[in-house]
Amino acid sequence: MPETRVLDSTIHHTETGSGPAFVFLHGNPASSHMWRDVLPRVGRGRLIAPDLIGMGRSGKPDIPYLFADHARYLDAWFDALDLDDVVLVGHDWGGALASDWASRHPERVRGLALFEAIIKPFDSATLTPPARARAEMIRTRGEELLETDELIRAAYTRAVATPVAEAVLAEYLRPFPTPQARRPVLAWAQQMPIDGEPADLIARIEAFDAWLAKSTDVPKLQLTFEGSPTVQGPEVAAWCEENIASLEVVPCGEAGHHAAEDRSTEIGDAIAAWVERHVL
Repeated sequence: MPETRVLDSTIHHTETGSGPAFVFLHGNPASSHMWRDVLPRVGRGRLIAPDLIGMGRSGKPDIPYLFADHARYLDAWFDALDLDDVVLVGHDWGGALASDWASRHPERVRGLALFEAIIKPFDSATLTPPARARAEMIRTRGEELLETDELIRAAYTRAVATPVAEAVLAEYLRPFPTPQARRPVLAWAQQMPIDGEPADLIARIEAFDAWLAKSTDVPKLQLTFEGSPTVQGPEVAAWCEENIASLEVVPCGEAGHHAAEDRSTEIGDAIAAWVERHVL
């Protein structure tokens, strides 16, 4: 797995194939491991999947792990690898980071594919009671949550349609053996954009939403799922259709939020077909 010096730390990534660059950005609390069964289905191109700073096999510098921190390290990583004319694929916070990078580097983007991405601010009044309670708990009891690996464990036992195998869970748990190591996971969870907070993150989301709405020259793909998606349910999916230019929507079956664990074949095949139709 290649390692790149980035700012004061390192970012690891997986890489296969050659040709046009595809960059796959994971979310919380994942790593490039989430793409292991998706990439072979995409098949063509130079397929690159980094571990976000503080996650996977990347370094864990002493930073707050705010959205702006992740974006800063990713900017440096894109430049270090000299990536241009890129197709971006993003899940969860990776979708937000992909949209943010694309909006700030439109001349370097060939296409953008998203699923279960954090793509717009939330209003607590529209959240389900369990979602509201979880958001409040994470924002107020953060230090307690660091004492165990439950934030990671729950993602792959409850936020999926089918709990993952023990070996897969072990790989996701491996980067986070201590409370200190788990801080990036908590930081992501505490930044969910709800009721106008965090204000600086809301401003960045609004900025990339404006680009998504006007970038008619960049083809975009949204993958949707039935069952228990927690970020891009029907209401958000409808908002995306109304507010994202040049968007194609492809249903991919039943899945949880960490849909790549439930529907890797459908996700990879949908991306590959969309690329053939609109990107390459």
